[in-house]
Amino acid sequence: MQLAGDAERDTVADDDAMGLDRGRVVEATLEPVRSTRVVADSLGQDGSMTVPEGSSPATGNTPDRPLAGMRHVEVPDVEPTTELADRRKAVAELGAALRDLTSQAIGSEVAVDVMRRVAEEARGLAAALTERQRRPDERSSVDDLGRGQRPFNPVVGLGNPVAPPMRVEIVDGVAIGSCTLDWRYEGPFTFAHGGVSAMLLDQIMGYAAAAADHPGVTGRLEVRYRSTVPLGEPLRLEARLIDVLGVRAAVRGSIGLAADPDTALVEAEGRFLALRPEQAARLFGGAAEPAD
Repeated sequence: MQLAGDAERDTVADDDAMGLDRGRVVEATLEPVRSTRVVADSLGQDGSMTVPEGSSPATGNTPDRPLAGMRHVEVPDVEPTTELADRRKAVAELGAALRDLTSQAIGSEVAVDVMRRVAEEARGLAAALTERQRRPDERSSVDDLGRGQRPFNPVVGLGNPVAPPMRVEIVDGVAIGSCTLDWRYEGPFTFAHGGVSAMLLDQIMGYAAAAADHPGVTGRLEVRYRSTVPLGEPLRLEARLIDVLGVRAAVRGSIGLAADPDTALVEAEGRFLALRPEQAARLFGGAAEPAD
């Protein structure tokens, strides 16, 4: 797929699925990106929270970045209070504990009676969290959509037990991710599921588009699997903006081993589509604020 050579008014098949009007083009210019460094995963190996240099305790667990369409939607300013920082820390601690529990469960060969006892205890713990559940259209109390703070993101969110979670930094406009995949992501025996590789690439490529001030929703993602991705090995992901075609930011990304980052195991190219104000309002304008 030769993204950079496509005509500016080409449309993608996924436009209609996202409720986007085909053929409308908004002019975009590619601006230079200053060198920045942001970290998406600030949880220490011991489960404690660390805050990247230059970040406040309330916003240190995820990097600031523009989210697709949010500049066109009225979102409230979130004050970085001590209470918010403490809640985000508790969210990260719970996420880390649940990641450890699920990983240990998948690898466990304990006796059946031990499994059933742990399952009963887990059901009891889950019940304690049902006292206050937010609605599907309700923003999490630890989110900050204006700054792109999403602690429950399934790739980088410290509060999401599904997330590896991947660490992210932006250096000279290049998005660099690092993570290690465990049994939770196994597809072929001892290797990562191909869909997980695609999810990781989608996320890091979105960071690259946002870092260049061209945030957008994924319109197309083409993945090429050159080799298997092993479990238990530190991975390095890279993504960079390669062109802007009207509303479409063309991005290229790859996954490799941290020990051999120049050898790509998986590669991807994609388009990220900027949203017009009416599209952003239709998709995200109905988000409710957290209940008191």
